[in-house]
Amino acid sequence: MGHTEVKEWLCRLPSLRARLNNFRPGSNRFGTGFDLAGKKAELTSLEGQMSKPGFWDNQESARNVVAQLSALKAVIDPADELVREARDLRELFELSADSDKDELGQLEDDLRRLAGRCEQVELQGLLSRPEDVRNCFFSIHAGAGGTESCDWASMLLRMYTRHFDLNKYRYEELDIVPGEEAGLRSVTLRVVAPFAFGRLSCEMGVHRLVRISPFDANKRRHTSFAAVDCVPEFDEDIEIEIDEKDLRIDFYRASGAGGQHVNKTSSAVRITHLPTGLVVQCQNERSQHKNRAQAMKVLKSRLYMLEQQKRDAELAKLHGERGEIAWGHQIRSYVLQPYQMVKDHRTDYQTGNVDAVLNGELGGFIGSYLRHRAKDRMKAG
Repeated sequence: MGHTEVKEWLCRLPSLRARLNNFRPGSNRFGTGFDLAGKKAELTSLEGQMSKPGFWDNQESARNVVAQLSALKAVIDPADELVREARDLRELFELSADSDKDELGQLEDDLRRLAGRCEQVELQGLLSRPEDVRNCFFSIHAGAGGTESCDWASMLLRMYTRHFDLNKYRYEELDIVPGEEAGLRSVTLRVVAPFAFGRLSCEMGVHRLVRISPFDANKRRHTSFAAVDCVPEFDEDIEIEIDEKDLRIDFYRASGAGGQHVNKTSSAVRITHLPTGLVVQCQNERSQHKNRAQAMKVLKSRLYMLEQQKRDAELAKLHGERGEIAWGHQIRSYVLQPYQMVKDHRTDYQTGNVDAVLNGELGGFIGSYLRHRAKDRMKAG
């Protein structure tokens, strides 16, 4: 080892020692108050509530406590594992500090990997709302722009299903309305994964696309819009009263490719909740009964969220952000011409790697918005 290499190695030792000594969940760059000790205290409090007699007498309250408990454990257990691994790395460092630079380089690589995992745990720790842990109903709606927007909606569907595949989310199509000439007017998916709603709620809003139109013979640049919506999936016994008189239920033939029964029987169901104007559809099952049951589940979830909006200013803001599916309401822009850029207008997070984003790599956008949302909560007290 030459003199220069020895000097460089010795200079790196204090920095690496400091990073190892200070390493813990919450030591990263978020500034959003990740508090492992506080989360453990909250977990102990919830476990105390569950041990009290009569805990299950109030089913709704008990379910909320259990959901909070599960969400906390999903953060605390991985965080404890990271703390143990950081302690092991510190001990290994002290044993190998006098060794060669290769061992020091390996320690730095291990610390970088540990920091990446820590970032994921911290992000999950920001999903603190009771409904964040739940599965969700995820929908895309084409907006202003006709065929262009229908095609953009289908591009978004491909982007999100790629994202689900990359993250091993399970999903099923509940309803799809094809576009008149291309793409789709709307689609609703059921997404099953831990913290599915918490993460995908970051995508709610209007998404704007700028590109050279494949449908324009003159190759002009067009702007298209589509909206993304997301509601958590609740248990079937959720306490939402729906008067049958307030419902208009229509049965129709399912559209799209299908098997023996699709397009031959009126099995698809559309339910309109007259007081609110909410409309839900389901056509993926073969029977009217099953489609109706699934549609009612979606309707209950949407009605529950409307009630939450009245009590929760943040949820009201999240749903209100979407607004009209047109210019001036977008949360994110995807520009393919005259340059390539995807930018989130809420956080200013952006990337020039448009292909990666359209192929489902959305972690940077979701992470940046989770941090942005957490900081807003801290400012609000």
